[in-house]
This record gives sequence, structure tokens and C-alpha cells, in this order.
Amino acid sequence: MSAPLLWIALPLGAAFLLLFISNERLTAALGGSLCLVLAALALLFPTDTAQRVFFGLFSIRIDSTLTLMGRQIQLTPANQIILALAYGLGAFWFFGALALKTNRRLVPLGIAVLALLVASLAVKPFLYAAPLIEMAVLLSLPILVPSGKTPGQGTLRFFNYQSLAMPFILLAGFMLEGIDAGPRDFGLVQSGALILGIGFAFLLAIFPLSVWMPMLMEETPPYLAGFLLAVFPTFHLLFGLNFVDRYAWMRESPAFFTFIRLVGLSALIPAGFLALFERHLGRVLGYFVSAEIGISLIALSLTNHLTGLQIILGLIIPRTLALGLWALSLATLGKEKPTLELSALQGAARSFPLASAGIVVSMLALSGVPLLAIFPLNQALWEALAAESPLSAALMGLAMAGLWGVSLRALAVLNLHAPATPWSSLETWPQRVLSIAGLTTLFILGLFPQWLEPVLANLPGMFERLAGR
Repeated sequence: MSAPLLWIALPLGAAFLLLFISNERLTAALGGSLCLVLAALALLFPTDTAQRVFFGLFSIRIDSTLTLMGRQIQLTPANQIILALAYGLGAFWFFGALALKTNRRLVPLGIAVLALLVASLAVKPFLYAAPLIEMAVLLSLPILVPSGKTPGQGTLRFFNYQSLAMPFILLAGFMLEGIDAGPRDFGLVQSGALILGIGFAFLLAIFPLSVWMPMLMEETPPYLAGFLLAVFPTFHLLFGLNFVDRYAWMRESPAFFTFIRLVGLSALIPAGFLALFERHLGRVLGYFVSAEIGISLIALSLTNHLTGLQIILGLIIPRTLALGLWALSLATLGKEKPTLELSALQGAARSFPLASAGIVVSMLALSGVPLLAIFPLNQALWEALAAESPLSAALMGLAMAGLWGVSLRALAVLNLHAPATPWSSLETWPQRVLSIAGLTTLFILGLFPQWLEPVLANLPGMFERLAGR
């Protein structure tokens, strides 16, 4: 058996079969269980290594490479943790769909999107990842737009901007092919780098190309849009890291990382500023995602590339958990409230205490507040950045203060109730269980961040040259 068949072909086949199941809860349960099994297999059965099972009676070996149409699809042991994270986070989102009445196509098409994005990291040459990412974008459209409905402006911009990125990235890749060892033609390198930068500006939604994120969160059910905003930026960043790891002139150029830092700040600062004036909690989530992309780019710009990689990869689990809890809480409130505007949510904490807590704690966690899951990583980034560029650290601090301010305003509004308003809990039991689990995990990971170290220790091995290994 080969790893691509198990972790790419099997999920794609299962996604196709799940499309024919009309029961939403059954689809969510089966899809979540499949992702959980795939994540467990990624942890228990490293590729290219024989493993004995059933009390040592049988031996199983999973080959890392599959050759298809002259191209290699390779999932090495270094990719195993990414596989576990991808499908583990998929299980988290799909089991969350059990507590909500969501678009039935979220689970099957979501699994297919995950499988294609995993394939984009595994295909060799890696430039073939771009068409796979475009296929994932196309499959995400039916998740966002129900049958018979007209797509909104946010959905159209999401599709257009993600699609526009692909020709730029492919053209830059072809231009830069053959100069892996160094810039033998500076004119070609400069042109290729410029085209590549434009492509990734579209792909990562760098300001002002990030306008579709808050628009998408406003016009689309928050749980559906939240899933895509949690998944795509993560894999786009990993795709970008492949470029940096591959080309020596990128890895060895201080000017390149200075530029990356400026791009990161240009994504973070506007997001922190604009979120302060936003009144729709779904749109606020879109600004937070844009800010998180900026934080990852700032981490990539650190002189110590290994530290930057550890921060970028370490943020995947707590960030996705916070976004998932936030999206779940918004969906819970959205079923009872006419809109997610703050004016309509005054005093919601009295009737939806767990959903309100999920929103506020997720916002505070993503803002880097102490005692919550993302704080240790943000603190490490802030300290490393301050040692290299105090001005950049100060600007990052101002942007994070803006995100803190938005979080505190949401806390105040959700608790602004009329006198003598009785306490109640209108969440369903599945929503309560998931909210409590998410809240508890965010606090536990903030208090004991070392618990994630065994999971994340080998992640930088995917980018050995960039990590200096």
C-alpha cells in the first residue's frame, strides 16, 4: 500500500460516496470518523517503515511514493505530522457540524478539499501543486453557495483572487526553474520574484486584497466560511514555505526576509485597525484571519529561521481551534438572532452564555492574551522580533492592541443586558459539549504549552534547508 492512496485517494473516494447520503448528521459522523482514523494512522504508521500489528502476527509497510502519469506523489515521514494535523483538524470541524444544521455538502466536499491540499504538498515537482490548489478552490464553491442561490460578492472575490494567483505562481515557477543553487541571472530572478510576490499576494490575501474575507463571513453561514478561512491560509503558507525552502537565493537573502516582514506588517496593521471599527462579529473574524496571516509572515522573516518555522507551525493547532470555536459560537447565535451585528447581540451572554464565552475567549486567544493557547507563541515571536527590529515589534504591539480592543468591546456588548434579565442557556447539548471542550482546551494549551512539543517537534523537518538541518 502506498501513502498517497491511503491519505489522498481514499478520502477523495469517500467524499464522493458521502455526497449520496442525505442525512446530515450521519454524513458528519462518518466524515469526522474517517478523518479521525486517517489522523491516527498518520501518527501510528510512518511511511517506509515496517510495522507489526495484531500482536506481531502481521507486518505492514506503507510506501511513501506513488508514481502517476510520470509525476511523483510523495508523503515522507516528515509529512506525517502534517497529515495528522490536517485530518485531525478536519475531524474537529466535521464533528462540530453535528451540533449545527449546516450545508450537507460541507463534510464530503470538505474532505475532498483537505485531500487535494494534502496532495498539493506531496506532488513532485511541487509546481504541480498550483492546479491542485485551484481544484480545491473550485470544490469549495458548492460549500459556500447552496443550490439555486446566487453567489455573493465575497464568494466571487474569493474565487477570483485565488484563481488569479495561479498563473502568476506558475509563470514565476517556470522562470525560476533551474536556478535553485543561486541567482545566475539577476534580471530573471528579479522578474520572477516580482511575479511570484504578486501571486502570493492574491493567494494569501494581503491587504488590500483581503477584502473578501470579511465579506465572505458576512454573507455566508459562519461555520462554512470559517472552515475555509481556517484551512486555505494554513496550506497556502505551507505551499509558500516550499518555495523558500527550495530556492537558495531566497533563503540566503536578507533583503527577501526584510520584504516579507514588511508584507506581514502590512497585513497585520490594517487588520488590527479596521477591526476596531467593525460592528459585525462575522466580519471581525475575517479581519482576525488576515491578522494571523500577517503574524505568520512576520515569524517567517526572523533571522533564526528555525524559530520562525516553529512559531508558524506551532500556531496551526491553537489557531484552528480558536477559529472553529468562534465560528461554532457565531453559528449558534445566528440561528436565534436576525444578524450578527453587535447591536443585535446586546445581552446575548444571558441567554447564550457558552456561545458568548466561545466568541470572546477565541478573540482574546487570537489576540495573544496571556493564559490562552496562542500567547506563548506570540510572546516568543514578539521577543525575537524586538531583538531584531524594535520598531517592527512596536508596530506589531499596536496592531495586537487593536485586536484586544475589539475583543473587550465584544465582551462588553454581549454582557450589556437589561436589568433583571434572567440567566438561561439556549444552546443545545451538543453545542454545550463542544463549546466547553473548546474553551477548556484553549486554557489548557495556554497553561501547558509544552504538551504540544512532542507533536510539533518534527514539523520543521518538512523544510530541512530552511530550518538549517
